[in-house]
Amino acid sequence: MRELSKSKKQDMQKGKLLIIDDEERLRKLLSRIMQLEGYEVFEAGTAKEGFKKLEQDTIEVIISDVKLPDSNGIELTKKIKAAWPATEIIVLTAYGTISDGVTAIKNGAFDYITKGDDNEKIIPLVSKAMDKALLQYRVNELESKLNSRFGFERIIGKSASITEAVNLAQKVAVTETTVLLLGETGTGKEVFAEAIHQASSRKNKSFVAVNCSAFTKELLESEFFGYKSGAFTNALKDKKGLFEEASGGTIFLDEIGELDLDLQAKLLRVLESQQFIKLGDTKPTQVNVRIIAATNRDLLAESAKGAFRSDLYYRLSVFQVTLPPLRERKKDIKLLAAYFIQYFATKVKKQAPELTAAFMEKLENYSWPGNIRELKNIIERVIILAGANGLDENLLPANMQEQNIHHPTNQHQVFELASAEKQQIQRVLNHTRGNRSETARLLNIGIATLYRKLKEYELD
Repeated sequence: MRELSKSKKQDMQKGKLLIIDDEERLRKLLSRIMQLEGYEVFEAGTAKEGFKKLEQDTIEVIISDVKLPDSNGIELTKKIKAAWPATEIIVLTAYGTISDGVTAIKNGAFDYITKGDDNEKIIPLVSKAMDKALLQYRVNELESKLNSRFGFERIIGKSASITEAVNLAQKVAVTETTVLLLGETGTGKEVFAEAIHQASSRKNKSFVAVNCSAFTKELLESEFFGYKSGAFTNALKDKKGLFEEASGGTIFLDEIGELDLDLQAKLLRVLESQQFIKLGDTKPTQVNVRIIAATNRDLLAESAKGAFRSDLYYRLSVFQVTLPPLRERKKDIKLLAAYFIQYFATKVKKQAPELTAAFMEKLENYSWPGNIRELKNIIERVIILAGANGLDENLLPANMQEQNIHHPTNQHQVFELASAEKQQIQRVLNHTRGNRSETARLLNIGIATLYRKLKEYELD
């Protein structure tokens, strides 16, 4: 019976409350009243004791007397709000004055009331303060989870090259500056773009990602900027474009090097004026959007050849962040592999197998032309195939079994990277039995990019 009563009492608890008052009789009385209302109540006779309780537990609401042996409740409010901004404070006084009340509210107090005369107000007042505090703590918790899912916490690695890239990205994230992310396919450019957005003042607005190589020129223009009803056949109603959807937030333009020259000119206008004209419209649409672009191509060389507008390049590349390839992050391979093993084991409801030395040797001796994306895909496959004996290096793809590691020299680097890219495309083509749409999807590139690569490497 006692256990049942205890359980019911726990179910009733609606939040944690701290009462700071040096008058023990009044403190005990108020504590009992609030316990009967279902709150978990803590007591303190001094400001020092109050701070100790706050450091030991999460307190949502505080009721504090103005006159304390070691502090003033109004000044105490300011200190508590600075350290625990989500906590709400109700200030009690025996002799209230308007000036004290105004100062208390300015310092962050939820309310300021007089003892005795306002006894009937305290219970509903605490209830309102608790609702506000619990909501704010819940928002903080959700933001923390969002940061771990989309923020810089998501980026795994301790090598000098990735640490430098993260530091640069964190510095630019808090600004409004346009960012150009450089790096090979599969190095995590979209992850970085999301992290930059999440660390910016725009984090509560939309993050819109678009692969510029995934659409034809005509379709991409309508996707970018939208259109008015009647702009073309089957345009039966107005449509918002991606730039308008991202207004107030961030738009991520992946594979920007694949953008048609005509669209490059229109994108330049958005960068310069934050305006564009929809298809079928006569007046400009105003937006407020931050642009983060990414490419695995040398845009400066492309602009020299006339394949990319130099004025657009200089507008996009105000701040560049280069993401290192996985072969330059050898010490991070184990960290990434362990993360993906845990992730995919959980996904398929298996116990995460231990990383063996033989398995790790194969991973570390591979050149990773597909970078992190390739590692992720391989670990997913291995986890699906792994049996009771855990990770077996024989489950790795045949090309990894036979791989002789090559460290590119400056003289041969371009040739060897191109050769690795060609081999990777050929392997995926073989895997999909020549299905080019599926090949482009698995490589995470646009179909137009794939066709260009096939022609470049004579794989048609």
